[in-house]
Amino acid sequence: MIATLSGKVQFIHPDRAVIDVGGVGYEVFLSADGISRLPERGGEAFLHIHTHVREDAFILFGFPEEDEKELFLILKTVSGIGPRLALAILSGMRVPDLCQAIGENDVKRLTTLQGVGKRTAERLCVELKDKVSHLGGAVVAKGAAPVSTVSGSTVMDAISALYNLGYADPVAREALTVVKRRLGDEAFAALSVSEMIREGLKALA
Repeated sequence: MIATLSGKVQFIHPDRAVIDVGGVGYEVFLSADGISRLPERGGEAFLHIHTHVREDAFILFGFPEEDEKELFLILKTVSGIGPRLALAILSGMRVPDLCQAIGENDVKRLTTLQGVGKRTAERLCVELKDKVSHLGGAVVAKGAAPVSTVSGSTVMDAISALYNLGYADPVAREALTVVKRRLGDEAFAALSVSEMIREGLKALA
């Protein structure tokens, strides 16, 4: 099984990227936050990998941080949550926020996540409360969030705003990916939500 990948970013799509490792391109699916934290095309990326094997497919899921991978694996232990839904959940809420919502039995907040209904939210709280406490605590103990993490949160707010303006989720994500490539990592991370929305609308024009 593949545990990690380290190589150059060859292509970036709204929900996945292709990482070139020694001339071989690996297609890796990532959360929205994971996509936003990738370097520009040609940059070096390191990802923790979960390899999902089916009879008809060999799928790689990538995570910039080990905590996100661990939470992904924990989410998959809940009945009815497969790898795709687990990744969608991580796209809707960052690790510390998700752990907090589960720890506080915040069913209402969890049902705002894509694909999560009331019953699934209740199962998350009941089955995972004790399993994720160390993840949430570990993140909080680190203090201030790194710029890349703050950027990921800003990206999610901008995507939500673009969605409310009538743009489908994948379209909004692709627009912001284009903006990030054009501005570069540092300039993109420094954008406020309103600036990111404005730049996204320019990319969509």
